[in-house]
Amino acid sequence: MRTKFKGTAALKRLINPTRVPIQDKESVRWLDSLRQAVELLGDPGRCVHVADRESDIYKMFCLSQDLGTHFVVRTCVNQLAGDGTHTAAAETAGARVRGLHRVELRGAEGEAIHAVLEIHARRVHLPPPIGKQRRYPALDLTILHVAERNPPRGRKPVEWKLLTDLPVRSRREALKRIRWYAMRWKIETFHQTPNSGCRAEESRLRPAERIANFLALFCIIAWRILWLTLDHRADPEAAPQTVLNPTEIALLDRLALGTKGGEPEGNTLALYINKIARLGGHLGRSRDPPPGIIVLWRGLSRLADIELGVEIAEQTHCGSLKASPDGYPRSMNQAKNNMLERV
Repeated sequence: MRTKFKGTAALKRLINPTRVPIQDKESVRWLDSLRQAVELLGDPGRCVHVADRESDIYKMFCLSQDLGTHFVVRTCVNQLAGDGTHTAAAETAGARVRGLHRVELRGAEGEAIHAVLEIHARRVHLPPPIGKQRRYPALDLTILHVAERNPPRGRKPVEWKLLTDLPVRSRREALKRIRWYAMRWKIETFHQTPNSGCRAEESRLRPAERIANFLALFCIIAWRILWLTLDHRADPEAAPQTVLNPTEIALLDRLALGTKGGEPEGNTLALYINKIARLGGHLGRSRDPPPGIIVLWRGLSRLADIELGVEIAEQTHCGSLKASPDGYPRSMNQAKNNMLERV
């Protein structure tokens, strides 16, 4: 379909998408991934598939039931419910509040946003869509409606509508399903690193075996950058040795990047992440958000180049490798000083 039409609007002008078999749509990949995940894990009952609104497909819900696996999907379709005379939104409108949940989000400018969310949950009976009632059975699913209480003016309120086959009998179970869905953003961030940072989509490798090796390497890089980002935000006072090797720490100690009033103090992970971000172009002002994956990718890339230059200098420079009074090899000190004059 993508070769003929660009965007859903262009497709709808000539073809009714509901009349196109799912095998001829790109959305069939959600069904394929469901089957592959169950086959690889070998235990479908332990597998919970978390997905965004693009996978809000009734056929996928039925397939999940057939395979004996589970799902938590953000829904965008207001489906018919009950006997088919009303919608799911109308049925869940009167659901009682199961509890409150406080979250911290990031706004468009990177500012911290604290929101109080109301949790509504209701088990609903969903008949198959009109025109597909002979092919698919009706399903009993749980709708989790998470909405922000008293949202401020000038900002779109936080609101999620999640659909799951799992039961939600208490606030604890509701929070468990919500946290599962919230993990999806970490997956998005992980995939953003190879695409935006490493620019994997610009590669021109052939055949498929080389592409697989290429992506495997970038997955390791993406994992490390994501680890640095999340570990720094979770425990900024941690020791830098938890995520950086001795050579990287030594180089960052020698890099005179300058200090600012808002820069972290002490020998902490926050200080070294700030130095890496400064190498990547992060200004580090007091009002700036914490460093993200793109700026850390650029900083680590530059740090790797500096480390490579130091290794080459150690191999080519003459003289003793005995440690100088400050603890660094003499040739390493000389090489670093020569390089830092160019930084």
